[in-house]
Amino acid sequence: MAQQPKHAGLFLLLAIFLLSLNLRPAIAAIGPLIQSISQHAGIKSVGISLLTTIPVLMMGLCAIYATYIRQALGERNGIAMGAAMIAAACLLRLWGENAYKLFGSAVLVGLGIAVIQALLPGFIKRNFGAKTSSVIALYSTGIVVGVTIGSGTASWLEDRLGWMSALAGWSIPAAVAVFVWLLASRNSLYERRSSFTATATRGAPFWRIARCWSLLLFFGVGTGAFMLAMAWISPFYIGLSVTKGEAGILLSVLTVVQALTALWLSFSIDRFPDRRSLLVVSLLLVAFGFLLLIIAPLAAPYFAVSLLGGGIGILFPLSIIVAMDHLKSPTLAGNFTAFVQGGGFIIASLVPLTAGSLLDAFNDLSSIWLLMVIASLGMLVLAVRFSPKSYVQFQQDLADVQSEERQAA
Repeated sequence: MAQQPKHAGLFLLLAIFLLSLNLRPAIAAIGPLIQSISQHAGIKSVGISLLTTIPVLMMGLCAIYATYIRQALGERNGIAMGAAMIAAACLLRLWGENAYKLFGSAVLVGLGIAVIQALLPGFIKRNFGAKTSSVIALYSTGIVVGVTIGSGTASWLEDRLGWMSALAGWSIPAAVAVFVWLLASRNSLYERRSSFTATATRGAPFWRIARCWSLLLFFGVGTGAFMLAMAWISPFYIGLSVTKGEAGILLSVLTVVQALTALWLSFSIDRFPDRRSLLVVSLLLVAFGFLLLIIAPLAAPYFAVSLLGGGIGILFPLSIIVAMDHLKSPTLAGNFTAFVQGGGFIIASLVPLTAGSLLDAFNDLSSIWLLMVIASLGMLVLAVRFSPKSYVQFQQDLADVQSEERQAA
């Protein structure tokens, strides 16, 4: 980590955690409020899915341009701006009585989240060095905890304040995160705003290397499972005549297990320099969790959602960590992670949208659960190839491609 007093390092970790807490509640709170949003804003299942899909799509599109964002805003100010956008978008939902206003806030939420996610991994690697994996796991834990709080409190807040205020309330912790971040990051290492150059903006040619695409696909499937569970577990069980309260508890169990698993990973990740065993376990847990939703959703619902929570709690942070493992340079690793997240989020954005479309067409979600079972098992083929030795080969392949491009230029 950068040389600075211990308390300053802990304060920076707190700021990162607070930022991460705000990266999903604006999306996670949608699921438990589907009935009210549908009734009062006149939005059907596909439209509800868009409230999840739009932010994730924005995350993907903006991540592709991470190099431009880093140059235009700098890391520290860009991250603060992203959090401020989330706060503003949530506040706008106080006036979200129709679909267009909700969709507009979803776009702004997605942009804010995207800017933070594009810049923060590189910042973390720059400041925490050998502890990067643990801090990324803590950052991912914060995301999952935010999901837990956002989904778990949505119905409670709705009963007391109304559904629009329940959504808008997340502007407060986002504003707090901006304030703490600006204080904590004052003396940190960060890439500053810079002028545009043809070489810099072009970025590294990640797209020319097969490993980049396999990591992108892997992240897409893992994040797709995360977004699907977050958006549709509660509505799925409500559709099976489970009470709204119990459906909310099931989602809370999923997210609590997910948060605890991600927290365990943040403390244990250094014991697994070869990440493949964890990846395989997580994929199997996700596959079996979705399988139970197909064959016996009411026989053991808490077991099914616990499997999903445990699997996603490992898979989601690991998909970021493994991408970061491939490169040593903080800036290059940040750009590479943004490339992986960019395409991965675009893939993931299609998953809840597909679920909403299938639900409208067939009044059933079994087909999307089956697709996720197949996708999770299929990812095992990729996971077993992500060995530490392959990182060295990847670095050589990237250097060769960069050399070829310099010679061609």
